[in-house]
Amino acid sequence: MRLENLVIDAADPQRLGRFWQAVLDSEPLTDEPGIFETRVEFGGGPFLDLCFQHVAEPPSEPPRLHVDLRGGERQAAEVERLLGLGARHLDIGQGDVPWVVLADPEGYPCCVMEERASYADTGPIAALPLDSADPDRDAGFWSWLTGWTDVDGLAPRSLRHESGRGPLLELVPESAPKGAAKNRLHLDVRLEAHEDADEVAARIAERGGRALVTDWGDLPWRSYADPSGNEFCVLPASGVG
Repeated sequence: MRLENLVIDAADPQRLGRFWQAVLDSEPLTDEPGIFETRVEFGGGPFLDLCFQHVAEPPSEPPRLHVDLRGGERQAAEVERLLGLGARHLDIGQGDVPWVVLADPEGYPCCVMEERASYADTGPIAALPLDSADPDRDAGFWSWLTGWTDVDGLAPRSLRHESGRGPLLELVPESAPKGAAKNRLHLDVRLEAHEDADEVAARIAERGGRALVTDWGDLPWRSYADPSGNEFCVLPASGVG
């Protein structure tokens, strides 16, 4: 399996997707009613597709996953660039921290990070921090799920693609247990051709995850929750319906 998508619910997928495409200088993939997709390539490493899907309901809980952008020595200039694209400053109680918290056009928080050695070769996305009830447990789960491996970072546990390029997946202690509302941002992994969906489902359950029952119709992917309740989807292998 490989980590492929960051999926973001949006009231206006085109507006939000074009904002993030400009932020990341990423490649356009899909621009159709109700969905906008753009791809970030990490040279010599993985790629990540940002998929913006239309969901009319406003968020009812704080997001448990967000994007940290690499700022480094150009942090102040990067903040000004994002503000010019439509972001705004956001106070989430962060206090005096070396990073800058912004909100995108639909209010999702993102951070422009200071210089950190652990962010070398990440590209524009420095990290994807994910709330976790048990970072050690969940790091093991996500490492198995994605093939990403442990690296040093400031989070209790951080994972990264084996190439050493692209963003970190950071497992950070949750401020409150996962509520009943669906995550507005979630990750998707894709099966490889030799992997069987039923076998993967059984192994997810063995590792503390669970299958989710949805009412979204007959879809080619399967929905799950990780051991901390965070939703994710398992997509079929490329070329499989």
